Amino acid sequence: MSTTKNTGAISAAPASLSHYMHTDLRRSQHPRNIIEKLWDCHVVTQADGHPAVFAIDLMLIHEVTSAQAFEELDRRGLPVNNPSRLLATIDHSIPTRQNRTEIFDEAARIQVEKLRQNCRNHAIRLLDFDSGQGIVHVVGPELGLTQPGMTIVCGDSHTSTHGAFGALAFGVGTSEVLHVLATGCLLQEKPRSMKVEFRGQLQKGVFAKDAILKLISEIGIGGATGHVIEYTGSAVKSMTMEERMTICNMSIECGARAGLIAPDAVTFQYLLGKPGAPSAQHWEQAVDYWRTFASDSDCAYDQQIVIDLDELRPMVTWGTNPGQGAGINQTVPQNSADSPNVARALQYTGLKAGQKLEGLKVDWAFVGSCTNGRIEDLRLAAQVLRGGRVHPDVTFYVVPGSEQVRKQAMEEGLDKVFEAAGAQFRMPGCSLCLAMNDDKVPAGKRCISSSNRNFMGRQGPDSITHLASPATVAASALAGCITSPETYFN
Repeated sequence: MSTTKNTGAISAAPASLSHYMHTDLRRSQHPRNIIEKLWDCHVVTQADGHPAVFAIDLMLIHEVTSAQAFEELDRRGLPVNNPSRLLATIDHSIPTRQNRTEIFDEAARIQVEKLRQNCRNHAIRLLDFDSGQGIVHVVGPELGLTQPGMTIVCGDSHTSTHGAFGALAFGVGTSEVLHVLATGCLLQEKPRSMKVEFRGQLQKGVFAKDAILKLISEIGIGGATGHVIEYTGSAVKSMTMEERMTICNMSIECGARAGLIAPDAVTFQYLLGKPGAPSAQHWEQAVDYWRTFASDSDCAYDQQIVIDLDELRPMVTWGTNPGQGAGINQTVPQNSADSPNVARALQYTGLKAGQKLEGLKVDWAFVGSCTNGRIEDLRLAAQVLRGGRVHPDVTFYVVPGSEQVRKQAMEEGLDKVFEAAGAQFRMPGCSLCLAMNDDKVPAGKRCISSSNRNFMGRQGPDSITHLASPATVAASALAGCITSPETYFN
């Protein structure tokens, strides 16, 4: 695992083996869910009527939300508590064009330079352009630094991605980034718990992205506020780790503090041999410990929800938040209890109640982001595109989530498939997920996107976003309009 010059080398997180094993997860006499177990073994101290002092095992850092925290740390003359529990990368503000090392936007250039300087000053490992750079929530898992039983934070709302490994992972603000830098801990209130059971199985052409969009459309963008979600069920059990990361990534979009999935054989196989994972000498010990992070059979939750996936069709959002979505064969809803927000959303997107989603013209298409920028996502897009040609009126960006994903895609020849189809295969970064870099959807243009948010102006001022799976994005790019990918997988 390469490192940049003058930066520290991050070690396997101690929570995986020895750091918290002395807390004995069996100490409680009542049945507990995984959320309670993770909470209990990370509470350092808890005074009545006050938040808990809560230990953090790993903090991920990027260029946008860290500068003020480091500035305050330096102003107070405080050292970083434990650089080995930190990993930094550049992703949000950087270009994804070929000559990306030259950052034209001055504010973005300053952000990147400040992160480089802060990492040098504090011996923090930084994944830069020459050392395995990638989106913050892609590089942690692929390096094996994200592990079961851990607490993970980042100044980014989609930190819940890492919950796919049985970790308690959540986004924090800049002041909390400072707290972790200085102490390795946060002040936290114990969250409530929610169990979401995905029953049945996804049909051909329907994917994890469709499942999580279905949940959000059912419970709304505030349906899980104050909760950590545990995702369970037959559909989840059969998902790959990358599919599980997609599910957990969008937990925040229904208001959850975090989302997670109990570790199992799929988790352990994914981590085996990763650079940051436990060595062969300690592997069995680690797995035995990780297996303790499972909900007891008779445990309780504050809320429970069941979503049946057997009849699910590909999902597409029609409005301006991820909860405003429907099956691709459905129409924009005629009536809603949230009618004022619906009216504003329809005015912005230019749609009408009762209008069909399938067949709606698109101008741009995007496969990428921390939600769907992994190798499996690129493979899905390539399967749809192979032998086809992107519609002449559509601009299609395919952006890998990391240098490692890009390299693997090229080894598999996926880049050739994208290029032959007329899509742009770009360098790693957050790209069109958010209008914080060179990549922007022009005003008034409609983009179908594999990213996680469709807020007003999210992909560029006055741009319009429809969220969907990578397969639906690719099928729509070929057709020039919102199109189901199901025929490509039959």
